[in-house]
Amino acid sequence: MSDSVAPIDHLVHVLGLGAPSTHDEHTFVTGESLYFPTGRVYGGQVIAQSLMAGALTAPSTRLPHSIHGYFIAPGDIHQDVLFDVESLRDGRSFSARRINATQSNGAILTAIASYQEDGQEGIDFYDPAPTDVPDPETLTSAQQLMEPYAEQSEFANYYASKSAFDIRHVTRTVMLGADKKSAAAESSRQLVWMRVDIPEQAHTKPENISRVLNRALLAVGCDQIMMEPVLRRSGLSFMTPGISFATIDHSMWWYGDIDVTRWHLYVQDSPVAGQGRGLCQAKVYQDGRLVAAMTQEAMIRVPKK
Repeated sequence: MSDSVAPIDHLVHVLGLGAPSTHDEHTFVTGESLYFPTGRVYGGQVIAQSLMAGALTAPSTRLPHSIHGYFIAPGDIHQDVLFDVESLRDGRSFSARRINATQSNGAILTAIASYQEDGQEGIDFYDPAPTDVPDPETLTSAQQLMEPYAEQSEFANYYASKSAFDIRHVTRTVMLGADKKSAAAESSRQLVWMRVDIPEQAHTKPENISRVLNRALLAVGCDQIMMEPVLRRSGLSFMTPGISFATIDHSMWWYGDIDVTRWHLYVQDSPVAGQGRGLCQAKVYQDGRLVAAMTQEAMIRVPKK
């Protein structure tokens, strides 16, 4: 990505996928991936691309309802990713799709996505949003936190200049160091505000982001903070020497529209960790309403002292 291109423009371009394959209208190829400091294809990217690929084959009146993805192998950011979509069923109100993402060395992810007819009625309730949460504008952004370290760390440089998201932690961030207080209390709970950052010079405009793309962008954004509750409770951080981590599987459910260009609040925790793995949960609120939920299991390993 050129430094002159706004991160949100590059992200929208990557999620746009390419034209269908000349051999199969349910096969899509993208020749470009987002940069991420690990050097691997970013998990949130490939989940979101899978969601977009499935949506291109489903009826246009059906919006993403859920996606369940299992990461099989690391992806190479320098290779094309091929998304093969299998139509499992088109029912009266739901469409189910299986999406396999592959590169030259084989599969990197397999996912099943569901798309639901818009405007369905029925039961309707949700857990209330937390109260007395600080306004996001009063909090320090991850970009501001990371800028002083951008020259020393690729990880810091990514959040300082290459991420398309404005991330603001209500609870102490674990990006720079461990949260010893939460670890001592055996607490994994964290609150994080987030929105897509659209600078004035960006070609992407909020009104041009479709309902499907908004949901795909949420899949990208949430992956940037999903494993943090495990680190928080374990007394670790992304800066812990020798730490290695990777997403194993990821599931999401949408219960309403979301506008990712506006502030939305993540309420997160981790109920269990073991065998070098940790389970993370999140609920996403916008305007006080619970609009999405997600779970993710991550591999997190730290060398013995």
